[in-house]
Amino acid sequence: MNVSEQFLKEQICDIGKRMYMKDMGAANDGNISLKISENSFLCTPTGVSKGFMTPDMICKINNQGELIEENSLNTKPSSEIKMHLRVYKERPDVTAVVHAHPLYATAFAICGIPLNKQIMPESTIFLGEVPIAEYGTPSTEELPNSIVPYLQNHDAILLANHGALTCGIDLMSAYFKMESMEFYAKLLYLTSAIGEPKELTKEQVTTLVQLREEKFKVPGRFPNL
Repeated sequence: MNVSEQFLKEQICDIGKRMYMKDMGAANDGNISLKISENSFLCTPTGVSKGFMTPDMICKINNQGELIEENSLNTKPSSEIKMHLRVYKERPDVTAVVHAHPLYATAFAICGIPLNKQIMPESTIFLGEVPIAEYGTPSTEELPNSIVPYLQNHDAILLANHGALTCGIDLMSAYFKMESMEFYAKLLYLTSAIGEPKELTKEQVTTLVQLREEKFKVPGRFPNL
């Protein structure tokens, strides 16, 4: 293992701790993966809390989800790595995937309510909107199949009765989309409790989309708004 891989494993552990501390999953919930070459990936191990991982627990796998390098603790990849690998197959631009159970976003997913109200410039620019994929049984092909219809136009997807998935051009990008989505969901929840959230006008949204594309040049895929 070279130094760069060690750094990436440490970064995965750091992101895992952030997720755990921000109520993005209880116990062993969630998983993180990172593409490091065309046929090799780093991913979080099964049965380990994201808040208590160490770099020597991180698994190195191929595009079939098979271990290609043993680690000192003999950890195994998450059974939900199938979902991550489907993202990489469908989206060659993606190099990192984060799956979590953020409290507010997952509540929306359980209620069948997508995050599609344009209420804040940041969520419009960096997410656009967040759809809900149909329910799929965890660790089976149902789950990766459920997200395929949304992958070409979204970097953030709610998973019905399950949680959420985000992807990006690097690990921080994928994680920040998860954090932004949870903040967006919390705002929608709070503003809906106060009254009716006032949405941005079509003209305001169009201006924000132009800023995203022409000035900020935000990488990723976004729906037409």
